[in-house]
Amino acid sequence: MPKDTHPTPPAAAPDQGVPADPGAARSGRRPALKMRKRKLRVDDVNVVERPMLRKAVGGTVVGNGMEWFDFGIYGYLAVTMGQLFFAGGEEGSGLLGSLAVFAASFVVRPVGGLVFGRLGDRIGRQRTLALTMIMMAASTFAIGLLPTYAAIGGWATVLLVLCRLVQGFSTGGEYAGATTFVSEYAPDKRRGFLASILDTGSYLGFALGAVVVAVLQLGLGNEAMLAWGWRIPFLLAGPLGLIGLYFRMRIEESPAFQAAQDAQEDKTKAAVAEGPKTYRQIIAGYWRPIVLAMLLVAAGNTVGYALTSYMPTYLQQTMGYDAFQGTLLTIPVLVLLSAAIPLTGRLSDRIGRRPVLLVGSVITIVLGIPAFLLIGVGQMWATLLGLAILGAATAFYVGNLASALPALFPTSSRYGSMGIAYNFAVAIFGGTTPLITQSLIQATGNELMPAFYLVIMSVFGLFAIWRIPESAKRPLPGCMPSVDTTAEARELVAGQDSNPLLDVDSMPLPLIPVPAAAHAGRRLEPAVS
Repeated sequence: MPKDTHPTPPAAAPDQGVPADPGAARSGRRPALKMRKRKLRVDDVNVVERPMLRKAVGGTVVGNGMEWFDFGIYGYLAVTMGQLFFAGGEEGSGLLGSLAVFAASFVVRPVGGLVFGRLGDRIGRQRTLALTMIMMAASTFAIGLLPTYAAIGGWATVLLVLCRLVQGFSTGGEYAGATTFVSEYAPDKRRGFLASILDTGSYLGFALGAVVVAVLQLGLGNEAMLAWGWRIPFLLAGPLGLIGLYFRMRIEESPAFQAAQDAQEDKTKAAVAEGPKTYRQIIAGYWRPIVLAMLLVAAGNTVGYALTSYMPTYLQQTMGYDAFQGTLLTIPVLVLLSAAIPLTGRLSDRIGRRPVLLVGSVITIVLGIPAFLLIGVGQMWATLLGLAILGAATAFYVGNLASALPALFPTSSRYGSMGIAYNFAVAIFGGTTPLITQSLIQATGNELMPAFYLVIMSVFGLFAIWRIPESAKRPLPGCMPSVDTTAEARELVAGQDSNPLLDVDSMPLPLIPVPAAAHAGRRLEPAVS
């Protein structure tokens, strides 16, 4: 197993005991003093205020749930949208066209991740997340107003694609920003649990979308749904978006980002506090953790999107369930999944992120194919059991990505690095899951192709889990430690020399001169202020 330490920035830190002026020895000048970071003090430690924490987590979760309601309802109406917005919509080509539009929204997610990631590292997480909320709600609301193919022909398809592209663009900044924001707010020992609540909001948003669609399908029937009922879920995005925006605007900037900004302005910390990097610098310096993050995201999201966005289509088109049953069967699994995710997050705070992620990978590899065999039985109990297996794998995977991924990158480039890793992985693997698996079924006639696809992706995920550093109970790279109480801060500072979970070199502490006596092993500075 690799050593459980945080990745270090690519450039040599300025506190390695080298002269500030390397040419001094050659020129005969008096060498400059050697520098090192001073020791951690109590007032350096971030003591999280509980009211602020509740507001930050609650506002982010509500906003995230609203966004994923907006994004998810298209997946539950994929068959209907294929009939309404494509020529020959009653045939298989209409369904594949609808799934292609679903996948197209993921193509622009990396672009959104690049734009919003850079913006979030420069102007802050809170304002950037408010902007993504506005764009998502507006584009989803617009879908509900679109004319169909029967009214204006191919232009309807074009307008639908444009709206979905805006959705994908805004979502590119959502997950990376939300996970960064919550992770930076959370105390180190509870980061797994608090960050996992973010994904609870996501799946509750999916579940709410499923409930709305199921109720409309049951109450209106297929004919009314095709005529006008399909518009209602999309139009709900307007008022729901305003609710999410209200909560987003009430939260304050994360302490870690604010501390990094303050350090940039403080001349005494300028040598140790890095500013936002360009994407070229990010890729050159952090390409290894970016690749590992992409493999993890690919493994977790193929299972997640198979369960949420593709399963209603699979149950209808492949298993023979009607539209209402296909949607209804996913609802209890999504509700249970939403309840299980915080439990896996809390477990990761106790035993570590890697063991919990490993469980998700093993469940998929070992039970992925049996899960689809159960679904193929055709009985509701077997279908629910198969869906529950996929839900369990998703809970162990997704519930811990929100805390494991931000810990791979330093504060100054966390949002941008997450934007690259998460969105490229989702664009290539996650969002294309419905299209790829349905195409494989139609090409081969094998109903188990989705299971094979999930298993292969989890094998790659297993490799990433083996390589990532453990981050539970540790400060994020580039952040000061975060604790719940002042007493915890004092205890942490008092034991900093023997605490294997602290990496002072990655913290934005000021540099101080190293007296000559320090080389003789004498301690000249107290640890506690």
